[in-house]
Amino acid sequence: MSQTQEFRLALRGMHCASCVQQVQSALDQLEKVERAEVNLPDRSAQVSTSLPPEEVIQAIEQAGFGATVLNSEYGETQRQDEEKQHYYQQLKKTAVALALGIPLMLLMFLPVMPMLNSLFGQVFWLVTGLLTLGVMIYSGGHFYQGAWLAFKRHYANMDTLIALGTGTAWFYSMLISIWPELVPEQARHVYFEAAVFIIGLVNLGQALESRARGQASQAIRKLLNLQASTARLIRREDGEEVDMRIESIQKRDMIRVRPGERIPVDGKVMSGETLVDESMLTGEPLPIAKNKGDEVTAGTINQSGSIKIKTLRVGQDTALAKIIDQVRQAQNAKPALGRLADKIAAVFVPVVLVIAVLTALAWYNFGPEPVSAYMLVTTMTVLVIACPCALGLATPMSIMVGVGKAAERGILLRRGDALQQTSELDVVVLDKTGTVTQGKPELTDIVCLGGHSESDVLLWASALELASEHPLGQAILAKTAACELKPVAAEQVQPQPGLGIQGVLDNHQLLLGNQALMTANQVDSAQGRAVMAQLANQACTPVMLAVNKQLVAVLGISDPIKEDAASAIARLKAQGVRVVMLTGDHRSTAQVVAQKVGIDEVVAEVLPNGKADAIRQLQSGGQQVAMVGDGINDAPALAQADVGIAIGTGTDIAIESADLTLMGGSLHGIADAMQVSRLTVSNIKQNLLGAFIYNSIGIPLAAGALFPLTGWLLNPAFAGAAMALSSVTVVSNANRLRLQRLDSDKSVKKQAEVLAKQEVV
Repeated sequence: MSQTQEFRLALRGMHCASCVQQVQSALDQLEKVERAEVNLPDRSAQVSTSLPPEEVIQAIEQAGFGATVLNSEYGETQRQDEEKQHYYQQLKKTAVALALGIPLMLLMFLPVMPMLNSLFGQVFWLVTGLLTLGVMIYSGGHFYQGAWLAFKRHYANMDTLIALGTGTAWFYSMLISIWPELVPEQARHVYFEAAVFIIGLVNLGQALESRARGQASQAIRKLLNLQASTARLIRREDGEEVDMRIESIQKRDMIRVRPGERIPVDGKVMSGETLVDESMLTGEPLPIAKNKGDEVTAGTINQSGSIKIKTLRVGQDTALAKIIDQVRQAQNAKPALGRLADKIAAVFVPVVLVIAVLTALAWYNFGPEPVSAYMLVTTMTVLVIACPCALGLATPMSIMVGVGKAAERGILLRRGDALQQTSELDVVVLDKTGTVTQGKPELTDIVCLGGHSESDVLLWASALELASEHPLGQAILAKTAACELKPVAAEQVQPQPGLGIQGVLDNHQLLLGNQALMTANQVDSAQGRAVMAQLANQACTPVMLAVNKQLVAVLGISDPIKEDAASAIARLKAQGVRVVMLTGDHRSTAQVVAQKVGIDEVVAEVLPNGKADAIRQLQSGGQQVAMVGDGINDAPALAQADVGIAIGTGTDIAIESADLTLMGGSLHGIADAMQVSRLTVSNIKQNLLGAFIYNSIGIPLAAGALFPLTGWLLNPAFAGAAMALSSVTVVSNANRLRLQRLDSDKSVKKQAEVLAKQEVV
């Protein structure tokens, strides 16, 4: 059985929402395609299938479009070069069309112009018609080719509307140039200038749209630019250092990274110490100290010291490559608003064609003389002004910019609907350890009971935690190492999620955990309750150790609160969000931490499954709930929440269970994510409203709705300009998102100003 693979395709020949529907339909009809998302602004498709790429491309080509797999052979750089060439080619086509259209337009306003009822006039307009045909083929040939392909496949798109409008204008003009007697003298008016003007303006609109799309995808380009092209390899044979192409680097190779260089791979520091700027990935402004044993990430910048690292991950396995892939998938995603627009776009062009026919019939039956001229002008104008470009671009353009803006701040989306859902959140539920606190706890207190020494207690406790990755366990092991003790691993170790851990050492049964674990194993903990209460009041997490069901010690583990936790929670409250702390920790400890950061609601001493139940209870009131966590025990709650938000410094399981990941550890990322999502959804609504208003006003005007009252008709050339302008307006409005500042920008700027003043003093 073929394995499912995911790949990305660059698409050609796709111009509007109707084209998107045809490509999407072609992909959806393939039996083995599990998921396919087509993106109009990016002209791409993300496909998950067990079929080979060649079969998928063949299906797209049969639908009338072109496709190429985006990979190492055909990559983003080559695609960007093609986009630039397309942009300049569109400008050339625009220049040629307008070079003919503008003089012809001016000629129509001259008091004396070649008249069709004279031999000179007929010859002049016949020559002009042939010249116009040449310009239409050069500047607008892609419209007619696209319309013909659509016709053969029994659908209609933007090309259909432009081809019908301009083609009808040219044929009518040539007809009366050859046989002017076919129409009354007052109707002898040619529309060559309208045909080339429309083509020129539509090409100009597409060129400007292409340029604006390039600006919208800056986030992806910035991430791609973080990828190093070379690495300084330390050869195993002789230790000589040589610069190699990054494609030649393999796992377990030794790499030298000098000050100021970009780290080329994911790796572990083997020697040296330095500061690393990770802001391009996490959004955190301060550099991070890296010493021997610390991991470093591809794309980050080594600021100070020279370090030697061992390669852990290369190529598509690096964190940066996965981030780029995740951003692309999120940009291709379609929230509910986008799916609504797609449904409308699917029937939009056929409806416009019906409206154009009805317009022609209305003018034929009820219009004044010359009937043929009025029929032509109004029908052509309806066809041209109603192209669904703006409608098709409204949602995906905003998503592309919004997802990119979030990525620049270290906020990654895994699921398309999460963008819209994040904007609708009512409740944010925070885990305590590693979320509100730093997640780097320290063992600060050891209260021995029953005459045992601290060394005995540390050796028993660390014997259980040697196999554990829990932050509290790491704090115990760190303290044991600091005391230069060497524990022996316990046997039959069994972690008890939400309770603690148990095992056997030298025939002694060891229990390490909370009150619930002691109660479940019939351990009398009365002697340690006063100590536990005292430690909890100091914001320490009390952990009890029992040997052979006898309580021997209470350990106090302190986890410092994140410096910006209180200000981030204040931002969330200011956005109208209810904040709740949900933790498995001791109630007294949780209350103290919550009070320090400004959280009013606390649910403590909850097992992992209980966390998911607590989320369900909040959801039962009809509220949209987000869960923020970083540990394995948070995974069920992250999956249950409407939006699961993982702290990127946490475990892989938590990140895989979440819809949104904060690459940094700051809770300001939650407020930033909500603000970006709200700005993006607002931008989508603005674009959709603008597109609907444009068409609801433009189509009646084009059909001549004001003619009975004012005698005014919309010029077809102006309709072409309006159509092109609508697309450019939507793209420009989406790009406006990139320039909008967030609340955290203001607070960071204010903090910088305060620090600057302090330095001056």
